[in-house]
Parts: sequence; structure tokens; C-alpha cells
Amino acid sequence: MLRALVLLFVLTFPAFAGAEERAVPVGQDALVNAIKTAQAGDILRLSKGTYYGPVTILVPLTLIGNDTVIDGRGIASVITVNAENVTLRGLTVIGSGSSGGGLDAGIKLTKTARGAVVEDNRVLGNLVGIDVHGAKDALVARNIIEGRQDRRMNARGNGIYVWNAPGVRVIGNDVRWGRDEVFVNTSKNNEFIGNRFRDLRFAVHYMYANNSVVAGNISEGNHLGFAIMYSDNVRIEGNMSTGDRDHGIMMNYTNKSTISGNIITSVKHKCVFIYNAHKNEFSGNRFEGCETGIHFTAGSERNQIIGNAFVGNRTQVKYVGSKWVNWSADGVGNYWSDHSAFDLDGDGIADSAYRPNDIMDHVLWTQPAAKALLGSPAVQLIRWSQSAFPAMLPGGVIDRAPLMEPIYPEIPVWKEIQ
Repeated sequence: MLRALVLLFVLTFPAFAGAEERAVPVGQDALVNAIKTAQAGDILRLSKGTYYGPVTILVPLTLIGNDTVIDGRGIASVITVNAENVTLRGLTVIGSGSSGGGLDAGIKLTKTARGAVVEDNRVLGNLVGIDVHGAKDALVARNIIEGRQDRRMNARGNGIYVWNAPGVRVIGNDVRWGRDEVFVNTSKNNEFIGNRFRDLRFAVHYMYANNSVVAGNISEGNHLGFAIMYSDNVRIEGNMSTGDRDHGIMMNYTNKSTISGNIITSVKHKCVFIYNAHKNEFSGNRFEGCETGIHFTAGSERNQIIGNAFVGNRTQVKYVGSKWVNWSADGVGNYWSDHSAFDLDGDGIADSAYRPNDIMDHVLWTQPAAKALLGSPAVQLIRWSQSAFPAMLPGGVIDRAPLMEPIYPEIPVWKEIQ
């Protein structure tokens, strides 16, 4: 019976019948030759030292490093994977080319690299860090990826580039000094969870990528945190943007998505910018210390925004329009740090509505030179009149059930990759 089972296994999985584990010594062409002669299922254990590429993997195998460097010597992509179920672990990958249509990478997973696992590697100084180019169901986890610093930011490559690769999971990576940390284009059903992004143009740049999750990530000191564009059904949950320059979250033509439990703090310009995005739900977020809390325009009124905290933003809301937009539902609104209100019945809801903008705000947005008149008695009289007689207001955001206490989402805690 045992012999019959062994024979059945060999006949059913002939590609793995001769698989073995081999130690690969350091040498000029040692890695290239080892990969050329490898059988499906082999485990290649690399020694301490430097191996030279570029290399192309054509059979399912595992590369495991031990203080191992693979140097592409400036030629194309350092490691190209053209086979399913390949694992790359514990490697330091350097020296990609600088062309390839801008896609020379430290590690490239092509469309035939389904189920690839790239974990616990250091990918340093390459044009693109990891290029998931059509490889479905790949896992990119716990890698340290540092881009080039010898080019202006827009001429660098992305840390992780995902193109047409459904089912990809990008988890727990630390990425710095590229163009965009994660650039996703024309994909779906992806997960981007628990990563840290620093010193980049965009932390996450998301285009034409539906039904995905962006959760538990940290964006620090980038030009823009999370840019979600031309996508539907995206869950943006539990992320943190701190010290980013332009926007913490930017949504452009993004619909039917959930934005919850995020912290956007100390962004120089806008915590959130919404442009022509509809039917999205914002709840349980904290927008704090930005020049503008939320700026929405281009017909973006059809979003539900409740249960959030707007704390210490210079302008809480910027909305240039004449339509009244209610930011409360079922007796629950948002917390506003500049709303002086009472709660006589103790139900946690302010007894008066909150209106973040008035006629003078509209004037200042369209005629910035009018700021010189802010302290004049005429402006103060107009603002007093509007507060006393709300019917004079031109329309805009109204919160009919403001919260008395702010929201404190759980802040993601980054654990350094060892």
C-alpha cells in the first residue's frame, strides 16, 4: 500500500519528484548556474556573501538567504520570477538597471508568477523595489524597501508596483525614498495592511482598483498620504497620516467606499480632499491640526459623514456651494472643536446645530484679498447677523446633531522589522 501511494504521488506531481535542498556556495556565476539546474520544488540555501545577477527563475523553487546579497550590477531587473509558487526569503537585493521603460526592479513577478511569496527581504537602491506585474495571489510581506536618492522624486521608481494582479497582499512592509510606496493600477481584490511609508510622493496611489482593503498603514512625512482614484468599494480603515504635506486622504472619482477609524493629523494643507466622489461613508475618523479638515467639491455632496472628530483645524470644512448638506443621521453627527454648545439633557448631543461656514468664508475663498477686512466692524456685523438669523446663510454643511465628545480611533503602532 505504501509503495502504491508513493507511486501515485510521483505520477500526480512529477515536477516535484526530484526536488531537493541544496547549499549554493558564493561564486561569480554560482547563483545563475544553480537556478539554471534547479528542479521544481528545490530549496536553494545561499551563503553569507554576494551573488551576482541578474537571474530569471523558470521553475517553482525557494531561495533562502543568510546575510546574502544579490547584486544585479545595473542590468535590468535583479530577480525576475516567471514560475508559479516561488518563494524569496532573507535576501538583500541591490543593483537593478535604470531603464526597462522605468520598470527595472529589484524583484519582478511576471504574470506567470502566480502565488509568489516575497518576504523578509531587504530591497535597496533599485529603480523599482518590487514589481508585481500580473502575478495573481502573490504575497509581499515584511520587506524593507528603500528607493534611490540620486534622482528627483518623480524620476524614481515605486516601492511596490502592482499592475493587473488580483488577490495580491502587501503586508507589514517598510518603504522609504521612492516615488510612490504602493502604486496600484488596474487591479482588484487586493489587501494593503500594516505597512509604513516615509519620504515619498504618495504613500498609496490607487487607480482603477476595486474591491480592496487599505488598512492599518502609517504614512509619515510624504507629499500625500492615501490617494484613492477611479475606484469603487475600497475599505480605508485604521490608517494614520501624520506630517504629510498636501492631503492625508485624497479621493478622486471614488465611490461606494468606507473610510473609518483613520487618524489624519498635522497635515500642512488638507486632512481630506474629495473630488467628484459619491456614496462613500466616513465614520469614526479623527481629522486634527490641518489647514483644512475636509475640502469637497465637484458635486461630492452624496457622502455620509457622521461620527468623526474635527479638532483644531484652521478651516474645519471648505465647501463652495449653495446646497445645504446635512452631516448627521439618526440623531448622530460629528464632533467640532470650535463649536461652543451646551448639552442640557446629557445625551452627548449638542443642543444647537453647527454650521462651519458662512457668507464671509465664501467671499474669502473666491476673493483672498478680502482677508484684509476680517477685523473690520462691517465683517463682524455680517457674521453676528448670520449667527442670529441662520436663514441669511447661503447654504453649505450643517450638522444638526453635533457630538459633545471627540472620537479617539486606535492608532497603528509600528514594530521595527528585524
